[in-house]
Amino acid sequence: MAQISRDDLKKRGFKRFLNSFKFSIQGLQYAYKNEQSMLIHFICTIISIAIGFLLKISLTEWAIICMAFGVTLAAELINTAIEATVDLVTLEIHPLAKIAKDCGSAATFVFSTITFVICIIIFGPKILALLHLI
Repeated sequence: MAQISRDDLKKRGFKRFLNSFKFSIQGLQYAYKNEQSMLIHFICTIISIAIGFLLKISLTEWAIICMAFGVTLAAELINTAIEATVDLVTLEIHPLAKIAKDCGSAATFVFSTITFVICIIIFGPKILALLHLI
């Protein structure tokens, strides 16, 4: 039997290109509706954007904040994909399934912690200056 490569199965064209956006939006919608952590990250992102506008942060600071939150949200989406894939393979409690899920969650935790530190570094001095504490 002839083996078919993945490349042969991939469709190309403008319709496929447009569908890729639709599928991405569906993934975001799923994560937003079904993953509590995604909602929390999204709310923190919106709050940080509002604070950024209020404190008039620089373009460089905007770039850093956007990159940090973008990576955090992407990590949460990847974590969701890992969890769904593990659940697809087995619903049994298995040590390797636990490792996969825990490591995906840990990746999101690491990015979230770094993003929090970045926000403190960028927003902290500006907030302290507004409060006349520095």
